[in-house]
Amino acid sequence: MSTTLSNHQVIDLRASTIRELNAALQSEDVTGSWLISHPEGRHSIAVGLTAPIDVIVDGQAGYYAGGMNQCANLVIKGNVGPGVAENMMSGSVRIEGNASMAAGATAHGGLLVIEGDAGARCGISMKGVNIVVRGSVGHMSAFMAQSGTLVVCGDAGDALGDSLYEARLFVRGTVKSLGADCEEKDMTAEDLHLLRGLLEEAGIVEYSAESFRRYGSARRLYNFNVDNASAY
Repeated sequence: MSTTLSNHQVIDLRASTIRELNAALQSEDVTGSWLISHPEGRHSIAVGLTAPIDVIVDGQAGYYAGGMNQCANLVIKGNVGPGVAENMMSGSVRIEGNASMAAGATAHGGLLVIEGDAGARCGISMKGVNIVVRGSVGHMSAFMAQSGTLVVCGDAGDALGDSLYEARLFVRGTVKSLGADCEEKDMTAEDLHLLRGLLEEAGIVEYSAESFRRYGSARRLYNFNVDNASAY
């Protein structure tokens, strides 16, 4: 069941099921802006969206919110459970609270912004997504990250970038420890340009790009050929 409020189509999850919600948001003719009320930590909210719509989740979300997103811009006004924006392809997902483990896992593209902290394995096996965390991230973040960018304005836990491929990691705070084959890199002009753009896009203006350190792969654990760098 949906209603209209202040130019938003409203779906109340006390009156509608998750299946009904996702069917409405995934329909071929869906347009405009949507407000999801009373999410109350339910799982799989707003998954598999393929249209350039705006979706606001007015509260906490459970597992896999915004998973497999394409084109949509999703804002969650609360905390989220594991796997937010998992396998996202494009569009954006913004969390106005904290995220549990595996945020942005395997995501191929788009922008994931976490205003609070993220748990363990943030960006695990990321494949092109840009993730910006205003707070800190837990252990083994960017584990087996293949490409894309992880920006952490706070601190990083143990084993950052373990078994990293060609993703770029930027951390402003302290790193408890680096994972296997991850090392600190010199910050280049290209890195600074990329980082400034991501901070601006994420709406983070209080930190300068120069205050971050960059980490990347030492390229000792896999067969790297610079001629094939664009494939990673």
